[in-house]
Amino acid sequence: METYLETERLALRRFTADDADLLIELDSDPAVMRYLSGGEPTAPEIIRELHLPRILAGYEKWGGDLGLFAAHERTGGTFIGWFLLRPEAEGPLDEVELGYRLRRAAWGKGYATEGSRALLGKAFSELGVRVVWAETMSVNHGSRTVMEKLGMTLAGTLPTPPDMATVEGAELGGVRYEIAKERWERR
Repeated sequence: METYLETERLALRRFTADDADLLIELDSDPAVMRYLSGGEPTAPEIIRELHLPRILAGYEKWGGDLGLFAAHERTGGTFIGWFLLRPEAEGPLDEVELGYRLRRAAWGKGYATEGSRALLGKAFSELGVRVVWAETMSVNHGSRTVMEKLGMTLAGTLPTPPDMATVEGAELGGVRYEIAKERWERR
């Protein structure tokens, strides 16, 4: 399997059509889905028939440079989750979203920061990206801390999407963080 990006402890690769079970297992943990669906798992058929085909189509659309990438520990190969680096559906290629979803067993080990930092480096040094942004629920302090460790700054608040109205902290909305290439280079 071809590696997209390596860090000291992680290897990121493109997902394949055979990876549905990894995504199903990840999205079945209520703690992982806490700030996304209120803890409700994503139905396996949604992952198989909608999410995974969209992930694979993204590689075609963006030449394999952008998209959603499976993350594994370099030692042992354990799947720990995924990282995201991609533009909005019809957005410019020089403005991309950074994201991650990690298995609970991988929390608190610095993987989110390590993988995200490497993706920022790749975005700004190899992919011609000008701005990277990330969004999360206002109450998701773990993700906000990662964004701040990366040098991202709070760019604004967001309303809660209607489909997340029952999620814990929905009344507080979301936040958007950003970092521009110039800021990244000055760090």
